[in-house]
Amino acid sequence: MMNEIKIRFQQLIEDKDWKTVKKEFNNLESVQIAELIAELSKSERTIIFRLLPRELAKETFKHLSHDEKEDIIEGLIANVNKLTNLLNDLDPDDRTAFFEELPGPVSQRLMQTLSEEEKEITIKLLGYPKDSIGRLMTPEYVAIRPYYTIEQALDHIRRFGRDSETLNVVYIVDDNWKLIDDIRIKEIILASPEQKVAELIDNRFVSLNAFDDQEVAVKIFSDHDRVALPVTDTDGTLLGIVTIDDVMDVAEEESTEDFQKFGGTEGLDLSYTKTSLPDMVKKRAGWLIVLFLGEMLTASAMGHFDEEIEKAVVLALFVPLIISSGGNSGSQAASLIIRALALGELKLKSWWYVMRKEIFSGLLLGSILGIIGFTRIFIWQEVGLYDYGEYWIWVGLSVSVSLLFIVLWGTFAGSMIPFLLKKLGLDPATASAPFVATLVDVTGLIIYFSVAALFLSGKLL
Repeated sequence: MMNEIKIRFQQLIEDKDWKTVKKEFNNLESVQIAELIAELSKSERTIIFRLLPRELAKETFKHLSHDEKEDIIEGLIANVNKLTNLLNDLDPDDRTAFFEELPGPVSQRLMQTLSEEEKEITIKLLGYPKDSIGRLMTPEYVAIRPYYTIEQALDHIRRFGRDSETLNVVYIVDDNWKLIDDIRIKEIILASPEQKVAELIDNRFVSLNAFDDQEVAVKIFSDHDRVALPVTDTDGTLLGIVTIDDVMDVAEEESTEDFQKFGGTEGLDLSYTKTSLPDMVKKRAGWLIVLFLGEMLTASAMGHFDEEIEKAVVLALFVPLIISSGGNSGSQAASLIIRALALGELKLKSWWYVMRKEIFSGLLLGSILGIIGFTRIFIWQEVGLYDYGEYWIWVGLSVSVSLLFIVLWGTFAGSMIPFLLKKLGLDPATASAPFVATLVDVTGLIIYFSVAALFLSGKLL
């Protein structure tokens, strides 16, 4: 269905039938219009956006990506009135999130287009620390007093609720705006008109601190299954609310940043398409250099055992197998632990539980790979695909026992490094797959040749 709509609008745009385009917008939701805009060129986006009614433009703008918003803003700068209406109509939290991603001079220029009231709100929100909950909140909510009757509360909601971000929950504050409780609108509607709001209060509410990190909001929303939560200062004064849509955006950004870090690169400040080539190289070069220097230790480790390799060349055949098995097991463990830490399933104090579990997992996984490795050498020797010599059994034992210890070490290192980083106050996602793999590569070679020396001493060595 959506594809048919896109094809139709593309044809209308090519025909420059703007009148029909504007009329067709009445039959679409803001999300659908945002999808259409994403398919258009930069110039077409501005033209189409200017055709939207004011309220629909506001809703559509919220669903656009940052890059698409920038394109439209650039196109609208020439039309000051349209731009002024758009920025003033946006919800404060959406406008703040957009402003903080723009270069400083651009933000200052756009700030001047706001009304005095909206400018004051935006400056206040931008005054909170970067990535704090204060940057997410909106001051558009409904608050009532505990001494209101239900009838008075409903009158107040009808009067001030039109501009509220959400009406699912109404907030109870005292005369100093200190948060007392929050009440679902359903409870107010079902209560008797003569009842006092105070009779509905149970003082069991969850709130966010404006100065806490945004990740705290993600965790609390997840734990309490709410569509909106109040935001207070350290004294408990109600400052605003945060809604689930903004928190979902934060969760997506955090997941993207962690994923990029785990891949062995710094998190990108902008989208991939907007990141310049020099910035892209800068973000990736640091880790590549560190990993390259780490891999140089692998060459050093092999150089240390060059006599053993010279006497028993067959050992070199299994170096790739040894390296990959250790690196893969370490990367697996690191990815599981980092994700569990991010979701709050594991805490710092869980390290002992994780270590015990990963040691047993490493022993079992290493045993499985060790058996497979020995079986492979046995089959190749018996079928005649390769002759490992008269001591092939000892070669097989060297490989299988090495795999056991290397996989055990990989799972142990991969699971403990995230805890160590978290203890040091660093992001556990920094324990990237390449980093863990490089560490296990170097140590894995030492384990392999040490075990081989033990089994083959007096035979091949």
